[in-house]
Amino acid sequence: MDIEVHLFATLREGRFRRKTVEVPAGSSVGDVCQQLAIGAGEAAILMVNGGAALRDHTLQAGDQVSLFPAIGGG
Repeated sequence: MDIEVHLFATLREGRFRRKTVEVPAGSSVGDVCQQLAIGAGEAAILMVNGGAALRDHTLQAGDQVSLFPAIGGG
């Protein structure tokens, strides 16, 4: 099934900004991260269709996944 993945900030480095990605049915957000070689500590904010999601959230065809790194500042 196809999903749309949006990467933000440092997660774009060497990857892409937005891309349609094919994943097996029943895949989770964590599976997408693994497929894109994004480590568990790299993606701190996970969203599906604009709402907060956990790594074990099961995706549906056409979902939009947005991944953000930890944001620091001070």
